[in-house]
Amino acid sequence: MATDESGGKVPPEPDYDVFAKNMARLVEEGGKAMAAYVRPRETGENNNSLSDGVADVVKTLGQVAETWLSDPHKTLDAQRSLVSGYFDLWSSTLRKMNGEEVAPVVEPESRDARFQDPDWSTNPFFDFLKQAYLHTTRWAETMVNEAEGIDERTRAKAHFYVRQIGSAVAPSNFVLTNPELIKETMAQKGENLVRGMQMLAEDIAAGRGELKIRQTDRASFEVGVNLATTPGQVIFQNDLIQLIQYEPTTPQVRRRPLLIVPPWINKFYVLDLTPEKSFIRWAVNSGLTVFVISWVNPDARHALKGFDSYMQEGVLAALDVVLKTTRLKQADLVGYCVGGTLLAATLAYMAATGDKRAASATFLTTQVDFTHSGDLQCFVDENQLKSLERKINEAGFLEGSHMSSAFNMLRPNDLIWSYVVSNYLKGRQPRPFDLLHWNSDSTRMAAANHLFYLKNCYDQNMLARGLMEIAGVQLDIGKVTVPVYELATREDHIAPAKSAFLGATLFGGPVRFVLSGSGHIAGVINPPERNKYQYWTGPAPKGSYDAWLNKAKEHPGSWWPDWRKWLADLDEAQGAPPKIGGGRYKSLEPAPGSYVKVPA
Repeated sequence: MATDESGGKVPPEPDYDVFAKNMARLVEEGGKAMAAYVRPRETGENNNSLSDGVADVVKTLGQVAETWLSDPHKTLDAQRSLVSGYFDLWSSTLRKMNGEEVAPVVEPESRDARFQDPDWSTNPFFDFLKQAYLHTTRWAETMVNEAEGIDERTRAKAHFYVRQIGSAVAPSNFVLTNPELIKETMAQKGENLVRGMQMLAEDIAAGRGELKIRQTDRASFEVGVNLATTPGQVIFQNDLIQLIQYEPTTPQVRRRPLLIVPPWINKFYVLDLTPEKSFIRWAVNSGLTVFVISWVNPDARHALKGFDSYMQEGVLAALDVVLKTTRLKQADLVGYCVGGTLLAATLAYMAATGDKRAASATFLTTQVDFTHSGDLQCFVDENQLKSLERKINEAGFLEGSHMSSAFNMLRPNDLIWSYVVSNYLKGRQPRPFDLLHWNSDSTRMAAANHLFYLKNCYDQNMLARGLMEIAGVQLDIGKVTVPVYELATREDHIAPAKSAFLGATLFGGPVRFVLSGSGHIAGVINPPERNKYQYWTGPAPKGSYDAWLNKAKEHPGSWWPDWRKWLADLDEAQGAPPKIGGGRYKSLEPAPGSYVKVPA
């Protein structure tokens, strides 16, 4: 490196020729990305429109604005609050530019990873941008909080939309307003942007005209090779499910079998990731006889398969096979997320019809009562349901990308914009991560089933109210008297702990409510060997969630052994492992089967 007259190092002059060539390549790759977006729309393969979503954003935020504009004094106070914050920030910035040590007017939250580069704090220009952005977004959140005369559902939607807009316009998301991106672009002479644009074009093409953000190295994992590898056999299948029986690994097993009902919105192998993270493998190794449902990835042929079909051809059909295979009269059942909601409805149906084949039920991050259903409620109102119904009935199913996008929007900074910056602006391939590979391996949703679920659960909360009817039977959760183990997770954005707790109070039998640390997935998939997170136990769920939490006892590590002990306390009668298929069903193919390998 060259030195100046005083001996100081002088940075090398940028190679403008290389930079200019990379900018030309960037334009070329940008054209490919645009073509990947336009082509499916020209051919009619993709008819998605943003108009309905934009209209709802404008309507919702307009209602908030209207409450403020209706009172001139409140409007003036709000404007004064915003402007005075800018003046304080400008004054602070001027003092900092003069060399003074100045405390920040506003700081990011400790968990906010967007502003970690030192220049966000040491450079007055970028520090001002950061603080101005934070002040503006927090002011907008305050406007929603303090808006009077709007219902809580509208307020929740407004909060959601403000968060989405705030996340999108963050200065960290743009090259010219992010010091880390400027330095990286100059150091790489724009090569990072070219690589990023190439990945952007590939991801739009992979999403058939929609951006399918890559969150992991897709080539690093393959189902049945290094994911979902617990040995077993598919012993039954119909139009909706394959049923897998796993091979025992212990000389004696707990006789009563375990049937797992995973969500149909995602693939079952979230419970059978890499061997060290596999809940299913751990359950088998702990002496349980495990069966799991693998749902079909539906297409137009399954359009009329409704909630009752998923109950009868799914849960009840699987239960028939499990009990015939083991030659027993009862099984323990486990439901995860919406699989748990289906299981709860099935148990209520069984209670109403005198079916006593369920010995116990375990619910993992499951909502039965949807009163406090969190941000996903923002996607379900009368207008959005009508729009969704038109779209889903045209094809007979809902594309998996719809739900994937909804889940990602619950944590936009972590699951959307961090990858936009890293992938498309820094030009970096994401690291291999089994959980994110599973997350991106989305499933479609059958029209009749998904619309029933949204209308009856999220929109009208029929199951909790005792008004849901399936196959001509009205369901009452209070008549479910089998022992229940209910697991909630403390940071769940999909099935909030408060919501899971409220649902747990509706069952008519004994309920053990357990709260795990972390969120909807990591709080569940928490092997004991990792000694990660923690869980809380307490009295039977009654009253309020907060009151229960105040009395709960914290335990280090995984909830898995606590659940296994709960099962043992119910019945730990041992016996020789049952044969695969029990002599009544032949093996159709090795686990994990073929249904789980069908892409969306």
